[in-house]
Amino acid sequence: MPFQNEVVLLASVFVFFGGVVAFFRLFGKNGVFAWTVICTIAANIEVLILVHAYGLDTTLGNVLYASSFLATDIMSELFGKKAANRCVRIGIAANVAFIVISQSWFLYVPAPADTMAAPIRMVFANTPRVMLASLVAYALCEQYDVWAYHRLWDWSARRWGDGRRFLWLRNNGSTMVSQLINVVAFNLLAFAGVFPARTLAQILVFGYAIFFVTSLLDTPFLYLARHLAEKHPELRER
Repeated sequence: MPFQNEVVLLASVFVFFGGVVAFFRLFGKNGVFAWTVICTIAANIEVLILVHAYGLDTTLGNVLYASSFLATDIMSELFGKKAANRCVRIGIAANVAFIVISQSWFLYVPAPADTMAAPIRMVFANTPRVMLASLVAYALCEQYDVWAYHRLWDWSARRWGDGRRFLWLRNNGSTMVSQLINVVAFNLLAFAGVFPARTLAQILVFGYAIFFVTSLLDTPFLYLARHLAEKHPELRER
């Protein structure tokens, strides 16, 4: 199918961002925490896949990982800075737990009839490096995102005397910079020496381009989450 990667990549934006809001609608705050665990682990697995889309090579995981920023922004907007930082800590803990669990699989000796140990070992051979790189990048960019979100919120509230307005500004202003931190830190730590320099440069450029676009596209979903919280006050209590 022509442009299959482009179509799937674009569709994934709406599926993953919609998934964050759906988890929030179904399970409240705990749903956002659950999504954070899912996306931080799954994104660090699919990032091992290199695809060609929109004329450039890029790793997967960008869109799914971008949904974690929507998750922390929802927590910041609806539950405050403390809850958003807890969301970040949960994501870090999930990464650490998955590193330990996935590497423990290789302590076993496969049975003679086993057919899956070798391909699984191949897939997860780079897991420690990728996930450790993800831990560093995630901790840096997400903590910055939460800090910047609330700084912009405080500034706009003082400037215009209304803490409800300019949701789009605090959402995009914090996420666009934090995504740049994430792209540079993660890809250099995870893939320097793995991919040729030209390919790595393409990954950096296209990766940030995707994050820049997704930063704009996640704004309606954040407004939707706030609308759901106002329409269903019980969501703030779950």
